[in-house]
Amino acid sequence: MDGLLERIYGMTKAQMEACGKHLMVGGGTRGGPVLERGKGVRVWDTDGNEYIDCTSQGWALYLGYAHDDINRVIREHIENLSHVHQPFDSKPRFYLASRLASLAPGDLNRVSFTVGGGPAVEAAMKICAKNVPQSRDFVCLFDSYHGTTLGTMGASWMSTKSNGRYIGGSRFPSLTRPFIRIPNPDTYRNPYGVDTDTYVDYCLTAARETLRRGIAGRPAGVIVEPIQGSAGQLILPKRYLEGLRKLCDEFETLLVFDEIQTFGRIGEMFAADYFGVTPDILVLGKAIGGGLPLAAIIISDRLDGFEPDIEEHHTFASPTVSMVAGAKLLELLEGGVLANCREMGAYLARNVRDMMGEFPEIGDVRQAGLHIGVEFVEDPESKEPIPDQTVAIRTAGMRNGIIFGLGGVRRNVLKIKPPLIISRQECDEVLEKLRISVKQVLR
Repeated sequence: MDGLLERIYGMTKAQMEACGKHLMVGGGTRGGPVLERGKGVRVWDTDGNEYIDCTSQGWALYLGYAHDDINRVIREHIENLSHVHQPFDSKPRFYLASRLASLAPGDLNRVSFTVGGGPAVEAAMKICAKNVPQSRDFVCLFDSYHGTTLGTMGASWMSTKSNGRYIGGSRFPSLTRPFIRIPNPDTYRNPYGVDTDTYVDYCLTAARETLRRGIAGRPAGVIVEPIQGSAGQLILPKRYLEGLRKLCDEFETLLVFDEIQTFGRIGEMFAADYFGVTPDILVLGKAIGGGLPLAAIIISDRLDGFEPDIEEHHTFASPTVSMVAGAKLLELLEGGVLANCREMGAYLARNVRDMMGEFPEIGDVRQAGLHIGVEFVEDPESKEPIPDQTVAIRTAGMRNGIIFGLGGVRRNVLKIKPPLIISRQECDEVLEKLRISVKQVLR
């Protein structure tokens, strides 16, 4: 082993604590386990504790930790090439762009790569601005999340008072751009007590009136997550997305699907395929690099794309190692991983719903593939959120050897989003550890 790695891997707790004083992290909550190694759906910390990881590390490890095929293709490729500056072409970039275009729906055939999800959303915004003349304002949904860059932070829920206090992006309004928001059809928390179709009609009417009367000039674009992950795994109704598509056409603007979290995870390559609605621009990130940093947009042939005039220039927008890993990921997804995602996701959701009889505090279970959210409430009638208990369940899970995500603007949704390679036996472990953790907190 290289001497440097020996020094890093050999750090004591005291050394890590001393080094940690120099570390500034602007997202998430530190203080949990220090992760040391992982394989498949499991990860171990520096104390030797084992966990099943139902976060896939920010939903990015679709094939789990240290996947043999991904590691092999990286090792073989990196002997030839690693970093390539954006102006220089490479075979991995040609290949991955072509593969993504061949898989994308409709006439979405041109790909631009960038370094992460937030910059990819910004890239989509640039394409919108280029193609919608005399436009300025972007539309997003209540409780959306599109990143924390200065260009996207204003579109993310934590720039509002959605969770009862001002946090995150609300502290930088002088630097962030404003977004115009329209109601999201949160069908579990329908505030009007009407049936779902009537509620969807209300949300579409509000969207139409906003586009017609609430925006000066043409809207530059409507940016939407087909499944709102950070909002609490909210699966938007197909009819709502179809309605947005029609509204964007009517008001001569562009529909952008932020598929940073949904790509592949819902059992189809794209949420656009899952819902049968084709946007003008797809935004990809997180898992697209096979566990390495990479993001992309795919745009319609009808749109003007980027020109080589420093419109979209990044030093690390052509990471060939991430690109070969991403190409291998696509191959494996098509080779059976997507089918496993559908099967295991349905299995987990069915069994979590069975727990609702034992734990009426489980108010709702929302699932598409392995994109699963479990909302905890005081009781099924009031639907009063119980965020403290939900946090406690997540903490109990850590003690019991499982890592759950936590989300929802009310912080009362447990996220179950393991690697897509999870087996039936491992799903049974997840269910057992979930049941134990919920019982320890609520009973």
